[in-house]
Amino acid sequence: MVRDFRNSDEGKKVVTADGHMVGTVERIQGGEAHVKPDTSLSQSVRETLGWTDESEEMYPLRHESVDQIAGDEIHLKSNL
Repeated sequence: MVRDFRNSDEGKKVVTADGHMVGTVERIQGGEAHVKPDTSLSQSVRETLGWTDESEEMYPLRHESVDQIAGDEIHLKSNL
């Protein structure tokens, strides 16, 4: 099981299982990570993550979507 998000996770990169950059953790609030998407993030990945509202600057990252938190990266599960 992946540990809970911590304030020290702010600034970490969020990457897919394939190593593609999704975005950066901008804020941890109430145990939830809020991610600012990378500008080159494809629409299909946005849809998979539920990040479809283009007017949002940040999106919550579901803890159950995380495979591991290691170093300066948060790795998403491969089944997304």
